[in-house]
Order: sequence, then structure tokens, then C-alpha cells
Amino acid sequence: MLKEKIKDIFAENLDVAKKAVALARPIQLAADAMCETFRRGNKVFICGNGGSAAEAQHFAGELVGRFKFDRKGLPVMALGTNSAVLTALSNDYDYSVSLARELEALGQAGDVLIAFSTSGASKNILEAVSAAKKNKIKTIGFSGNRGALKDMVDLPIAVDSASTQRIQEVHLLLIHIISEIVEEKIFG
Repeated sequence: MLKEKIKDIFAENLDVAKKAVALARPIQLAADAMCETFRRGNKVFICGNGGSAAEAQHFAGELVGRFKFDRKGLPVMALGTNSAVLTALSNDYDYSVSLARELEALGQAGDVLIAFSTSGASKNILEAVSAAKKNKIKTIGFSGNRGALKDMVDLPIAVDSASTQRIQEVHLLLIHIISEIVEEKIFG
């Protein structure tokens, strides 16, 4: 019984990952946008909640540190990681505006915001995207196949699934693909 459950989970993961091949064009466009941003001397900001916040931090780590080879770090920051700022903004304003406020303080026109939300409906993520648009910051949204995020961003990367776990698994794969492309394009 347990072995069958495990097989079913693997089968579902593989099915969602296979369908993600259809995202090749937006994946390439995201990598291109990030490379253009870095070449102009601008920054990339990344945000999410829960597991998606961990993915945002993971993505930032791949680009600030290294992915496949040693090279100069890239200017990437995961929003919401400074606990003093996050708790102050959540207390003084509201959690739903905490990421938007941080982006307004640190971002500038020409930057990129990458927003993760498996539901596509996280209020603080949608607020961050709205703040980005007001400040002429390009927006890329990683989501599943539902919610408002995919319709709000300049470049949607919507995994064809409604399962949070499967979406996050594919998001991690896409993070690695984009990291590899960006690293190769910028550093050769």
C-alpha cells in the first residue's frame, strides 16, 4: 500500500515536470530579462511565503554564490529575510504590505522582481507585484495554474498543476535551469 502511494507521487511529479517543458519560452525570457538587468547594473529581488520563501532564498543563493562554477556574485536579494524589518513592517503596517514596502525601499526602475506563489493568490505577493509595477520594476511570476499572479506579472511562469507540492518541486527545477542559463550567459 505504501509502496503504491510512493509510486503514485513519483508518477504525479514526473507528469507535472514533463508538462513544464511547455514553459521553455518563458524560462528563456526570464533568464534573458535577468541577464539584461545584471548587465545594466540593476538588481533582482525574489519573494515568496513558506516553502516559496525558501525557494526564493535558494534562488538568491544560487546567483549570489555559485551554481556550477566559481564566478563573481550577482546582485540578488530575497525579500522578507530580515526579521527585524519584516516584523516591524508587519506590526506597524500589515503583513500584506511588508514585502511591497521593502521593495519600495530597496528597488529602483530597471530592477526585476521574481514572485513565487503556488496559489497565485498570496496577498503580500500580489502587493509586492503592484509595488513593483508602480516603480517600473519588471515582474516575473512563478505560480501554479490558478490565482491572479499569472495575470498580473509581465512574465508568467505558471506550472500546470494545482498541487502545492508538485508546483514547488517543478519551481525548484526551473530555478536550477534559469540559474544555469544566467550563469553561462553572464560568465561564459
